[in-house]
Amino acid sequence: MLSLLLIVIYLSFISLGLPDSLLGAAWPTMQPLLGVPLSYAGCLSMIVSCGTVISSLLADRLLRRFGTGLVVSCSVLMTAIALFGYSVSGSFGMLCLFAVPYGLGAGAVDAALNHYVALHYASRHMSWLHCFWGVGCAVSPYIMSFYLRRGADWQGGYRAISLLQIILTVILFCSLPLWKRSTADAENKDAQRFPMKQLLRERGVMQALVIFFCYCALESTTGLWASSFLVQQRGVDAKTAAKFASLFYIGITLGRLLSGFVADRFGDHKMTRFGLCGILGGVMLLLLPLPDVFALSGLILIGFGCAPIYPCQIHATPVLFGKSRAQAMIGMQMACAYVGTTLMPPLFGVIADHAGLRMFPLFLAFFLVLMALLTERARQRAESAGAAE
Repeated sequence: MLSLLLIVIYLSFISLGLPDSLLGAAWPTMQPLLGVPLSYAGCLSMIVSCGTVISSLLADRLLRRFGTGLVVSCSVLMTAIALFGYSVSGSFGMLCLFAVPYGLGAGAVDAALNHYVALHYASRHMSWLHCFWGVGCAVSPYIMSFYLRRGADWQGGYRAISLLQIILTVILFCSLPLWKRSTADAENKDAQRFPMKQLLRERGVMQALVIFFCYCALESTTGLWASSFLVQQRGVDAKTAAKFASLFYIGITLGRLLSGFVADRFGDHKMTRFGLCGILGGVMLLLLPLPDVFALSGLILIGFGCAPIYPCQIHATPVLFGKSRAQAMIGMQMACAYVGTTLMPPLFGVIADHAGLRMFPLFLAFFLVLMALLTERARQRAESAGAAE
């Protein structure tokens, strides 16, 4: 039963990744057809991000009341409806309207499944879970490009993804008996509630939240600005730069696949250290005046370095803060992660306008150093707590 449930969980994370890269692939075609400025894609992303932050913060209450299975099933249904709404939208206003349920559904799925796997499965499954998110992100642009080649049919691309989400919704509702038989889902409903104000006063909580903020700030800023840095600062050909920028995400996906095979052996803290060292190596290759091949390689190395950090930090949450607090903590961590993803890439854009794209490696280095300091503090706190016991 647990193996079958794990397959359902993996499929759910593929569905979480499927829509995430759709807008970027479709927007160059959508924008002139909708007759709106190029920057309006940011408005849609902001609406989705606000929804994910809200639903992440509400995840603790929803999971205690309804359980993981029903929350995930209803949330995926919301994203399916939202994506179908995108596929029939003829105006930007309608897209903004359907972005609300999409954001709310995506945030709830993310928080619910991360908590469930962190609490009840080994570290390798958390790495593979996020690897499957990368699979979804990688597949959907190819689906969208297939429809765009058939006559700029971006609605058809969204319709195809919504159909996949509907199929998954049916699978999830059919799998509800598996969740109900699981004692873990019963534990969700019986979990003690920890108000946000109470958690924020506890030792180490703010550090953990800032770690997630920093990680997602680094990852999202790299994904958005790496290609521009390579072209404008290193003189790399635009097509080559775009190719290696995409390899950054492939590096994350493959890195998480490989991390799953060794995560249980080394543990969450060592895996996080390995990841931070990988990012450091990649940032140095971007920063130093070396031939272009080193800068391109540095981008891939940053991707591999990013791979274990997010899943291992989530998996360590029940150990660091206790199983009873993990549900509420992971919801707050997801919210901080989305805030970092939403705010930091635009902030770097403002910095680049005034100081130039040469600041890109230094911007990444700032978040890297902050993450390293905070994760080491968390490790020391965990070790001291273990010694006290």
